Amino acid sequence: MVPRMPEKRGLIRPLFQIRNRFLLLGDLILIVTSVLASFALRLDLGQLFLAYIPAAGTMIVVAIIVKPLVYFLYGLYRRYWVYASTRELLTISVATATASVVMALTIMLIILAGGLTNFPRSVIGIDWLLSLFSVGGLRLAVRVLAESGQIIQKADGLAGMRRVLVVGAGDAGALVVREMQRNPQLHILPVAFVDDDAEKQGKDIHGVRVAGTTRQLASVIERSRVDEVVIAIPTAPGSIVRQVSDICRSLGIPFRTMPGVYDLIGGKVSVNRLREVDIGDLLRREPARIDEEGVGRAFTGKRVLVTGAGGSIGLELCRQVGRWHPDQLALLGHGENSLFEALLELNDNLSGLPLIPYVADVRDAERLDAIFDEFRPEVVFHAAAHKHVTLMEVNVEESVTNNVVGTQRVVDAALRAGTDRLVLISTDKAVEPVSVMGATKRLAEMIVRDAALRSGRAFVSVRFGNVLGSRGSIVPIFKRQIARGGPITVTHPEMKRYFMTIPEAVHLVLQAASMGEGGEVLVLRMGDQIRIVDLAEDIIRLSGLEPGKDIEIVYTGIRPGEKLSEALWDETMHYQPTDHPDIVRLEDDGALEGEALQGTLEELTRLVRDSDSQALIGLLNERVPGSVVGRMPPPDLISVI
Repeated sequence: MVPRMPEKRGLIRPLFQIRNRFLLLGDLILIVTSVLASFALRLDLGQLFLAYIPAAGTMIVVAIIVKPLVYFLYGLYRRYWVYASTRELLTISVATATASVVMALTIMLIILAGGLTNFPRSVIGIDWLLSLFSVGGLRLAVRVLAESGQIIQKADGLAGMRRVLVVGAGDAGALVVREMQRNPQLHILPVAFVDDDAEKQGKDIHGVRVAGTTRQLASVIERSRVDEVVIAIPTAPGSIVRQVSDICRSLGIPFRTMPGVYDLIGGKVSVNRLREVDIGDLLRREPARIDEEGVGRAFTGKRVLVTGAGGSIGLELCRQVGRWHPDQLALLGHGENSLFEALLELNDNLSGLPLIPYVADVRDAERLDAIFDEFRPEVVFHAAAHKHVTLMEVNVEESVTNNVVGTQRVVDAALRAGTDRLVLISTDKAVEPVSVMGATKRLAEMIVRDAALRSGRAFVSVRFGNVLGSRGSIVPIFKRQIARGGPITVTHPEMKRYFMTIPEAVHLVLQAASMGEGGEVLVLRMGDQIRIVDLAEDIIRLSGLEPGKDIEIVYTGIRPGEKLSEALWDETMHYQPTDHPDIVRLEDDGALEGEALQGTLEELTRLVRDSDSQALIGLLNERVPGSVVGRMPPPDLISVI
């Protein structure tokens, strides 16, 4: 028996160990004992047994040579038997059977060579059974003694142990409990499981009872006098994590998610041991559905062009459109690096689909006309835009030229090329805008609407809220802040936003392209707005940490161009249901059109040439319904969301 001592790198050795050379010595003793016992069982002790002593001696010699060699080849002296399992039992069975077969063949050769004249063959089978039990029993004894030592040690320090409840009685939960039991130095005592599987209720796993479901978590915690809760479900959805965390917080019980072996093997846990946050966990509602048949009809066999194809939304559009087997897919972007990376990914995932990359600025009318004349797109998705609110507050001219003039030129090129459908990617910040970005996107919606009214084509705008996980959006920023150890910066405790995932946003856009008639703004029913601070706390908890304890949240103040909450349409605007239950159709009665819109665009272009940002803001406030741009102090560009 070896006393417990600290190993290198902070690991702790089990309380009980047996070196494999002692196992070899034990095996040699048991080999001799097994052979003699085989003869005794076959012949009984007496004169006949003594007559077969020479045969037994020969078999002992053969066994001592053959069995250790075979056991070595099967790894029985390389294993750490403290952690033996059924896999090792199978190995022992095969090793002992192989050794017995080799012994039988060897003894047969000795008999044929005349070395033995009288040998009871049945002792080979008896010896195999005895070897199986003796070799397996010796190794089982190692594990039993080790666990007995742990139980004694655990009993000695039971008063100081934390009583832990494990959420999830699957493979991961069983593994977590087993490791807690095997490592008493952790001072953790698993006292109960909760699991929603009805088949597991009331069952014991490693001596720990499945005491209820997640809905009964509060009562199980109180009944079992739990000090801590561990979530041991590698694929736990955000709803479960949130439910458990809410109950634990209400009871004042600490909790954590256990990354475990599964997450480590799957690459889901980084060096800082954070649980990888699934963006869908943060949505707090069911994702929007898509009419597969209608979308398929809109794209199959068509020539499709996507502007801003290197961005988060543009790239996801290309991924999703590619599923519907368009005739050709054109990627138009201004940033060559992002466009090249998008092209590499799509080539890997959409093999066989003709992909045509165009490096171009949407403000370059001549370049756009050349591209549209060459490609002749039947469907256009216009996702190219400047979207960062704070940056556009101090780059007014850039926002106007890219978001307004760029949209006008894409629409004009599409009209000249005979494009049937065009979808503009818009934003909820276009509603009664307080930011330059929001006002320019509202004007972009007017340009698309006016083109639809003039041409009778299915040119529509799609308006949605913040997209979780897109480049520069709130979730990647929060995750970087958590990875640095905090704090997370939030502008205001009551700041609220609508949120959707990138795939959900793209589904909406695809749906709009298939169902839009022309001129309307299509909006997703996005449920209730989510407080930014609640989102930040969710991300912290889903990362396996505790808000306020592990990661602080700091408020920095509202920035220019921001509202406390957003709206999806003006209060005076009328909306109608569509064939899709999650999408409504808006009619913008206050939008500029015809000569009024054209005059506004010309005046904006002149003011851009004059670099008169204040006059540009004044014109946006005058022509865009509800616009109050520039009513806040200059932006603090260092502040983040």
